[in-house]
Amino acid sequence: MTQTIPEAVDRLCYRYPALLVDAVADHDPGRRLVAYKNVSVNEDFFQGHFPGAPVMPGVLMVETLAQAATALLLGEAGGRASLRGVNAAKFRRQIVPGDRIRLEVHVVRRRARLAWVRGVAWVDEAIVAEANLLMALTPSPCEVHPAAHVSPEAQLGEGTVVGPGAVIGPHVRIGRNCRIGASAVIDGWTTLGDDNQVSPMASIGLPPQDLKYRGAPTRLVIGSGNHFREFVTIHRGTEGGGGVTTIGDRNLFMAYAHVAHDCHVGHDTIFGNGATLGGHVEVGDFATISAFSGVHQFCRVGSHAFIGGYSVVTKDALPYAKTVGNRARIFGLNTIGLVRRGFPPAVVTRLRQAFRVLLQSKLNTTQALAHIEQAPELACDEVRYLVEFIRHAKRGVTLRRGARAAEDGGED
Repeated sequence: MTQTIPEAVDRLCYRYPALLVDAVADHDPGRRLVAYKNVSVNEDFFQGHFPGAPVMPGVLMVETLAQAATALLLGEAGGRASLRGVNAAKFRRQIVPGDRIRLEVHVVRRRARLAWVRGVAWVDEAIVAEANLLMALTPSPCEVHPAAHVSPEAQLGEGTVVGPGAVIGPHVRIGRNCRIGASAVIDGWTTLGDDNQVSPMASIGLPPQDLKYRGAPTRLVIGSGNHFREFVTIHRGTEGGGGVTTIGDRNLFMAYAHVAHDCHVGHDTIFGNGATLGGHVEVGDFATISAFSGVHQFCRVGSHAFIGGYSVVTKDALPYAKTVGNRARIFGLNTIGLVRRGFPPAVVTRLRQAFRVLLQSKLNTTQALAHIEQAPELACDEVRYLVEFIRHAKRGVTLRRGARAAEDGGED
């Protein structure tokens, strides 16, 4: 879908007559961008460049590719990108008035504040120019709305934007390119990494809901790339629980989700609307906790686990499994989720067989774990993690099968 000038091109720091990109047609942020430049006979540079036979200068063709690369690299983050180097530049044919140039740029490699971009320019179906560009990135300074309340002692990273009515406390440390929405509150000894988004009315880092808490400087540590939607609440730790709540990277917390004190959430998880963690809960990577589900204090949710909507989890939820209900029961292997995340078929088969032993055999849990460990056909890292997860359970694990579980272990 075409992105118009105000949405994409206007983020460039160039203006007429230096602006050489007219529209953005396709944009995969941080990866690939397709833009267009309509070459008119009224361009300023044509007046003195080969009068009577106007040709677009090669240096401006490189600049056009660099501006497209700038729109690709900056996205919505703001800041500036400047051309640092050009390699392997080739000009295949002349560009003349009336040509419509299609600019295709994609990121080859990126490191800190440098990016290597490959740019190719087309007219119709012919390549007219190509080059490898080295771009230097300069983030914009943080922007704080005049109606926001930010403590002078708080630290905000480059490119961070704070909306109207937001409140940020004195002990807060926020990384680069974060977005803090209107009337959001971030307080306490709270650290956020880069590229986090906090939606309006979210509450991050407030004191724990624990009657034993007496104002100790406990902490909340959040990684990068997380998205906290409206009215999400994340609380700091308590002295008795280790003093810190941790959130990893690239997690999505939908509206009204809640993470209580001393919880530890991994990476790439999804919390549905109203999903709630009691205190001291551990959630593994790629787990999904669906809408309005609750996890009891001190429970664990394994990696790649799926908790169905409106579930009540009072024991540890197995990794790779579907756990649903009040009280929650197990409905077999989370096959759909594993396939979507690229698990090899051989690994899915071994996990399926391990779940059959756990859920369908006549063996008790100790015997089933011993059988799984001794079976060479089940040997893989994922099965070993499943076995160790069960062995280290302190509240027990959910092994009671749901009434509708399929005979093969509940697989879809």
